Amino acid sequence: MMEFLTQCRGIVGDAYVLDAPADMAPFLTDWRGRFTGKALAVLRPGSVEQVAALVRACAEHRVALVPQGGNTGLVLGSVPDASGAQVVLSLVRLNSIRQVDPVNRTMTVDAGCILQQIQEAAAAEGCLFPLSLAAEGSCTIGGNLSTNAGGTAVLRYGNTRELCLGLEVVTPQGEIWSGLRGLRKDNTGYDLRDLFIGAEGTLGIITGAVLKLYPQPKASITALAALPSPADALQLLVLMQDHCGSSLTGFELMSRYCLALVAEQFPQLPKPFAEPHPQYVLLELSSSESEQHAVGLLEHAIGAALERGVINDAVVATSVAQSAGLWQLREHIPLAQAKAGKNIKHDISLPVSRIADFIAVTGPRLETAFPGCQLVCFGHLGDGNLHYNVAPPVGISNEDFLDNQDKVNRVVHDSVVSFGGSISAEHGIGALKRGELAHYKSAVELNMMRAIKAALDPLGIMNPGKIL
Repeated sequence: MMEFLTQCRGIVGDAYVLDAPADMAPFLTDWRGRFTGKALAVLRPGSVEQVAALVRACAEHRVALVPQGGNTGLVLGSVPDASGAQVVLSLVRLNSIRQVDPVNRTMTVDAGCILQQIQEAAAAEGCLFPLSLAAEGSCTIGGNLSTNAGGTAVLRYGNTRELCLGLEVVTPQGEIWSGLRGLRKDNTGYDLRDLFIGAEGTLGIITGAVLKLYPQPKASITALAALPSPADALQLLVLMQDHCGSSLTGFELMSRYCLALVAEQFPQLPKPFAEPHPQYVLLELSSSESEQHAVGLLEHAIGAALERGVINDAVVATSVAQSAGLWQLREHIPLAQAKAGKNIKHDISLPVSRIADFIAVTGPRLETAFPGCQLVCFGHLGDGNLHYNVAPPVGISNEDFLDNQDKVNRVVHDSVVSFGGSISAEHGIGALKRGELAHYKSAVELNMMRAIKAALDPLGIMNPGKIL
């Protein structure tokens, strides 16, 4: 492979072809620290043309490549396998904001731009890019698009797919397709953009995107409601939507155990209620009119919910600092889990109307199969996405419990499918859930996916072993 690496060095320069183990190490371990792969080299192109030239070199030498952005994925989609024969193609040097068009409400960006960088560039022009994730300070927009990331504002603005108008992609043959059109209507054949969004780098490498922008809201207001049950949370969702319409931009469900875990691991964070409650909902309203308008909508809706007995209590943030404190409770749940120990994660989606039933049925099934297990259930209730994680019983080591991962997955995923849901809502499939996808997808769906993969990537060099 010396000839191949020499060719790569000629394309990007010696400094951007990393093949020493210490230099490659940061690119080889997944974000959760559960797997470390091996690589022939890490390639760090600085332009779209260099990406294309590197892909042509990979095709010529039959070297498989793994595209990588911020490497914040949770399903082993952005790290190489253990063979040491693959290269990691890191896009972090492609990090320019190419253009902001406030009138067309669009922004054209490189795939390696950090999500927070995009949010700030939009805000500087008086606009909003609404995608918001816990990893927004390190994840890249190329990775967000490749996994069709969701986040906390899907209820109002949709997944990343809905926030993208056009793409620039390097194909497995090393050609550059430029579909960077900031058009909301373009009915000229197959929608190639949608092939690559959510494909996890298995069909081509996203190098640029045209993103939708929105007006900055005049005001946002946050509240935390305490409720008796998930069924009451669904009633509150309907009530809030009826009273507030599209002003409702966030609606996050958290169980009592979630907030107890946060309180235990991060005692400095706010404790909004004197007594614990079975469930909590963190909700956010945004108004294009004024803060007074937002407060009025929220107070009226909360008042109606209290009157009907849908909620037990509520705390409304009266300052930016208080709002940030409430959001920290939600955002620290994954961090609290990580500090407490290992757990078996599930990123699932369900019809919103079936979520309470799913929670009521699945918990007892897990308790029967794994007595004493702890359920960390939270997520984006407004769009049907739950993070349904299972922690070990007290006294059982992380390692011993993780040996049950396949059995735990089967209980949870069988229940998800029985309620008409999906085993992956926003994290993707990667290598981690590849077997689960094969178990639950129909033969017709899998064969169509394989046909697309074979047509676009006949050599099979694009992120092999991921999804299919």
